[in-house]
Amino acid sequence: MQDPASAPLNDASSLRRTPNQRRSKERVENMLNCAIALIEENGSDAMRMSDVAKRAGVSIGSLYQYFPDKSAIIQTLAERYNAQGKDCIKSGLAHVRTVDELCDAFGALVDEYYALFLAEPVMRDIWSGTQADKALRDIELANSRDNGADLAAVLARFASGLDAQERDVSAFLVMHLGEATMRLAISVERDEGEKLVAGYKRMALAELRRIVCD
Repeated sequence: MQDPASAPLNDASSLRRTPNQRRSKERVENMLNCAIALIEENGSDAMRMSDVAKRAGVSIGSLYQYFPDKSAIIQTLAERYNAQGKDCIKSGLAHVRTVDELCDAFGALVDEYYALFLAEPVMRDIWSGTQADKALRDIELANSRDNGADLAAVLARFASGLDAQERDVSAFLVMHLGEATMRLAISVERDEGEKLVAGYKRMALAELRRIVCD
């Protein structure tokens, strides 16, 4: 996964002000990179706006021009991680034309996503606090809906006879439970986390086969 601070700035809905000039974009990217470094070092709870401004070499007023508070920085990073995850899902499912191909591709995506959570301390930090932050919960829900719609569209390629409502509900549920499983898996010891992810994968693949083959 690429650095979330390198994602297009126009896609960051939590920004108070969207930079248009290259110099402004570079300044905001530097702020986000500094925030990422601070979260990696001590976690998002310990990060302060003044720390971000100091590390980025900007005034606190310049930082507030783009981010009204710390939550806006975290939400921007969360939105960008989600956007990159969505691109990964679209790419991983692009070739799918049969239920067997779907199960192989989806299983690989689950493993890849879990590996990303393990490898990205900022990603883990952000999503471990999802349930305590309504804005992050809303972002996660919207992301699950989008990913569910993408999965439902894949199912429609080779199972056009499916009841559309059942297909859409199952696809949404599979994707949302995947996000919940990842949060749970990173909150426990690695060995147990791997078992939880493997259990989710078995259940998700069984559900996908069920709705296609029934």
